[in-house]
Amino acid sequence: LAMYKQTFDHIDFSEQKLTETEYENCTFNNCMFNSIKGITFNDCVFVNCNFSNANVDVCILNDCTFNDCKLVGLNFNRVKDFGFCITANNCNLSYATFERKKLNKSKFNDCLMKGVNFTQTDLSSSKINNCDFTEAVFEQTNLEGVDFTTNFNFLIDPAMNKVKKTKFSRHQLSGLLYRYPIIIE
Repeated sequence: LAMYKQTFDHIDFSEQKLTETEYENCTFNNCMFNSIKGITFNDCVFVNCNFSNANVDVCILNDCTFNDCKLVGLNFNRVKDFGFCITANNCNLSYATFERKKLNKSKFNDCLMKGVNFTQTDLSSSKINNCDFTEAVFEQTNLEGVDFTTNFNFLIDPAMNKVKKTKFSRHQLSGLLYRYPIIIE
């Protein structure tokens, strides 16, 4: 069964379980989730929701938007690959894992990405603006075509990642050359 164009306000889904297996064009405002395991979300919007450490095993997030949400510690690599595409605006994604995910159509704006794992992730051509990447892990990550000029606190080793046509500003050089015993002034 599917739920279409519904709005859900102030529901704690850790106490009241989601009743359907598919939600399309739905809006969730100020909701709390501890598991969305096996649930499909198509074109849904989540506003000020808390998904911290939620179980996302085999769920589908197809063109979903998260505004002002807590997505702390989510294992996005457990989300089904088919149709996976998210937009995150002003979200806390600290310690989330995107390992081996294809995010090339995803967008991240004004997000806290502290300690996020991007190992073997395809971020090519994704849109990332004004995000804090303190302690984020970039290893064998495809960053081709990404504009990093507005982002900050990242450490990216160009020798360990694909950076063809990736844009950086001059003041970000220390985040690219951190492994080398050089002084940048």
